[in-house]
Amino acid sequence: MVPRRPPPRWFSPAWPTGPARPVSAAAQQGSRRRLLLARATRQEVIGLYRRIFRLVRKWQAASGQMEDTIKEKQYILNEARTLFQKNKNLTDTDLIKQCIDECTARIEIGLHYQIPYPRPIHLPPMGLTPLRGRGLRSQEKLRKFSKPVYLKSHDEIS
Repeated sequence: MVPRRPPPRWFSPAWPTGPARPVSAAAQQGSRRRLLLARATRQEVIGLYRRIFRLVRKWQAASGQMEDTIKEKQYILNEARTLFQKNKNLTDTDLIKQCIDECTARIEIGLHYQIPYPRPIHLPPMGLTPLRGRGLRSQEKLRKFSKPVYLKSHDEIS
């Protein structure tokens, strides 16, 4: 009989293991909820990614020109890949929900207007009324808060 070798050093835990601490039912329920929420958001994100690729297969440019259709399809694919890669490491559920809402809004607007590019907003400089205080900083802050959902990530990339 061959004697058993001890496990390699990298395999051993960094701290001594002792008896497991009892976990309350509320803690188990909270961890289950987080796990289910993570699964649901993951499935939703993957579903959106698939929806974008299905949309690209059927996409036709409003002008009817083949070269415009190819350019718009390529733009949609590049935009989707860039944004999904940029946001792949997000862990905050609120940020993930914002990204999901932005993606859904951009898909719906693109389908409705037959334009893959985000619709620009036109706000005249110093056109927003500050609630209190004056100056350029308050105007910049108001502009940031008044930006539509579908343009949140557009300025960060371009």
